[in-house]
Amino acid sequence: MSELHKFIFEGLPVRGMLVRLTGAWTELLQRREKAGGYPEPVRDLLGEMAAAGVLMQANIKFDGALVLQIQGDGPVRLAVAEVQPDLALRATATVTGEVAQGAGLEALVNVGGQGRCAITLDPNDKQPGQQPYQGVVGLHGDLREPLQQLSEVLEHYMLQSEQLDTKLVLAADGQVAAGLLIQRLPVEGSGNLGAKNEDGIGLSEDYRRVALLAGTLTREELLTLPADKLLHRLFWEETLRRFPPLEGAHGPRFECRCSRQRVAHMLRSLGREEIDGLIEERGTAEVGCEFCGAQYRFDAVDVGEVFTSPRDQPPAPSAVH
Repeated sequence: MSELHKFIFEGLPVRGMLVRLTGAWTELLQRREKAGGYPEPVRDLLGEMAAAGVLMQANIKFDGALVLQIQGDGPVRLAVAEVQPDLALRATATVTGEVAQGAGLEALVNVGGQGRCAITLDPNDKQPGQQPYQGVVGLHGDLREPLQQLSEVLEHYMLQSEQLDTKLVLAADGQVAAGLLIQRLPVEGSGNLGAKNEDGIGLSEDYRRVALLAGTLTREELLTLPADKLLHRLFWEETLRRFPPLEGAHGPRFECRCSRQRVAHMLRSLGREEIDGLIEERGTAEVGCEFCGAQYRFDAVDVGEVFTSPRDQPPAPSAVH
């Protein structure tokens, strides 16, 4: 069962979270298998993005979707992980070229140095004309050196955009996607994206010590150790206050928001002429969801209903008793 653990270090300005995606991650991969699956390096990157997205969504107070995107000029043109406030998640990647075995972040999306990481907050109560909040960083460090790990990119993002010291350890394979986040507590505000917390950057000895301990976590340990054993292995000399884990219906889980109604709205946005041309050519308009693999088919009758306003449609027949 996928789970999220939150904890703080008693007496220290440091908090942490540990996420382990098991069922949520394997369900996502199984759905993708119908379309051929992902090369192993892409699978692992997407798993790290899913785990990081859960950690970041759980770390802020925000009523809306958090969307983590990596895009660039490598064989992976786009990778997306979306996490809702209730920790429902979905993820997908677009692969357009050959992926070498063991390829890192640079080889996947940043071959020519054009890769970008975007974090978007899309509120549920968005007002007309309101644009989502978005922060964008390149896939390189302060010296323009290409970054090879997603964790390094997100640490750089948090330091640049949120002025928060952050340590991330991420890992994924075909069974588990997991992540550990350690963060210095903000001096002011709630630590939401957009808050300014310049005071104390790099100055907290307590944070440095805890982050150093977190950095000793190996990929194998992160993917295989149960939460209790992992946290004890790392922080046995610290005093942790742990909160009840979020799991099951209240924890991370795979869930796609696609629906026939949403697809119909998308078809309307393309226009009647284009859709009629597609029907004439192929007999049906077929749309597949990149996130869950669901297929939606619309024939000529369906398309007629899509482009007929509700007031123009005949009333539904009444039941005959």
